[in-house]
Amino acid sequence: MDDDEEEDVAQHFDDAVNMTPKELEDWLATEESKSVGVGEGESVGHHSGRRIVEILRGKKGDRTDADADADAEHMRKVAGYVARHSKQRPDGDVTDTKWRYSLMNWGNDPLK
Repeated sequence: MDDDEEEDVAQHFDDAVNMTPKELEDWLATEESKSVGVGEGESVGHHSGRRIVEILRGKKGDRTDADADADAEHMRKVAGYVARHSKQRPDGDVTDTKWRYSLMNWGNDPLK
């Protein structure tokens, strides 16, 4: 991946993820977080949230090329999910909705 593409992916990720690593970790520990998503055992979104925390806490200089490629692929996936899911916003107050909980698992709190 060239530098321009990497910057583009990082920008889309930064635009999508509006929770800090601490906020996301605290959220992922809640029952509400664990109550949404698809997958056997841990949901895809919940696992993604843990991966997002790793990316946010990681130091760019410490990564191998393979790590950087894997991070970029997940960042791309996160940005795409947040963009698609955000368009499905339900009417009314979304504070305590599965829609919001799902987005929060992916690092985006739509109420921020």
